[in-house]
Amino acid sequence: MRLLIVEDEEDMQEALCYGLRKRGYAVDAAGNGTDAVQLCQINEYDLVVLDLNLPGLDGMEVLQQIQFLGKPAKVLILSARSELEDKVAGLDGGASDYLTKPFHFEELEARIRMLLRRSFIQEEASLKRGGLCLDTNLKTVRFNEHPLDFSMREFAILEYLMRNSGRAVSAEELMEHIWDSQADPFSNQVKVYISVIRRKLLAVTDEEIIRNIRGAGYLIDKKEDIC
Repeated sequence: MRLLIVEDEEDMQEALCYGLRKRGYAVDAAGNGTDAVQLCQINEYDLVVLDLNLPGLDGMEVLQQIQFLGKPAKVLILSARSELEDKVAGLDGGASDYLTKPFHFEELEARIRMLLRRSFIQEEASLKRGGLCLDTNLKTVRFNEHPLDFSMREFAILEYLMRNSGRAVSAEELMEHIWDSQADPFSNQVKVYISVIRRKLLAVTDEEIIRNIRGAGYLIDKKEDIC
């Protein structure tokens, strides 16, 4: 999924981006409120991690602007402001969650996973389609009893397709949610990754799990869960 980190403290921003990218997220970053709003105007984010003490626009103003844009991104406030009134103001202002600094990275990622599952109306940690199972906590894939080795990017693509099963997902949409803003939108990366994923799935099943819908994108059909 694609995240935006809004944090003006450079070391903190770099640490958050590094840790989340290692766990398979596409991550953009902004060091002030004005840049954060501009990035939200241009891009579609699944979740925004937002500090409140920002130069330029304050974090609460950024939150208001995100709400005004009407885009579906979840917002997790990550702030040193720990007073009850700050938490209430943030949640009442439209934030989905509030975590105070200092914090443990594992807790932050757990809250991000929870919010992203909620975004897709998917409460379970496992995504299932027939014999194919993805564990979104452990980042593992198996088909029936066969474990499969997927890179973090491959896992992210398969996860997004499974969360959107029943509808075709375009290559452009995958680029928007799986890659960060440094990616070349005119490359054939999506096609290459889909080919690799299909090859790995064909090693354990003859079934065509990911279908190519001409002019629309890639589709995983809804199917009864049996794993």
